[in-house]
Amino acid sequence: MLTLDARHPFAAKSLVDAQDMHRTVMSGFRGWVADGDADARSQMGVLSTWSVDLKAAALVIVVQSRVPGDWSRIPQAAMTSRPRIMTVDRAFRVGDVMEFRAVVNPVRSVPTGAPPSENVRGKRVAHTRPDHVKEWFVRRLQPEGEPRTGPKGGVRIGATTDPGALAVRMLPTVSSAGSHKGLRIVRAELRGKLTVTDPQALAETLTEGIGHARAYSCGLLLTR
Repeated sequence: MLTLDARHPFAAKSLVDAQDMHRTVMSGFRGWVADGDADARSQMGVLSTWSVDLKAAALVIVVQSRVPGDWSRIPQAAMTSRPRIMTVDRAFRVGDVMEFRAVVNPVRSVPTGAPPSENVRGKRVAHTRPDHVKEWFVRRLQPEGEPRTGPKGGVRIGATTDPGALAVRMLPTVSSAGSHKGLRIVRAELRGKLTVTDPQALAETLTEGIGHARAYSCGLLLTR
């Protein structure tokens, strides 16, 4: 976990530009894969999420990875404390209950109108209403005894919850004005309690993330 002074120019730039936040996160993992490798983040299992406390002027970035991170490239003046590093080694059993938080990029695929024979991928459109985000997440729940893959081919998360107890909050959309100009990531925060139904599937979800925009600090499922 990294805690930065949100008023420092380095942190402020990461806070207002999604591509800069991506660079900040990935700067801790140079050298593990070849420069320019298209799936570097996936190979190293890097997932992240961040939050900002405006009153305390603190930017907190939580980073998860399969390989150790080196945060020496972040300016020391931007850090308010030393990085907090921990190794996670946890086993799950069916029936275990845990609190969770996740920031997700909830999108759906909309047909483009092209003939089916052309096999054109649908256009991704973001959900912007909390009730629609809740439906998006509920479709990924996995009732006990159900397979990892849902009826429409969606990957389930290995756990279930009471939809009525889910808290959903829409977060500010993040964007980039640099080389990825036009990038816009709609985000929503989900909080609640999960009951484990498929330990292996849940472990994979925690490792791989959920949904899209995982390179832009979405999809990391935090539990306790």
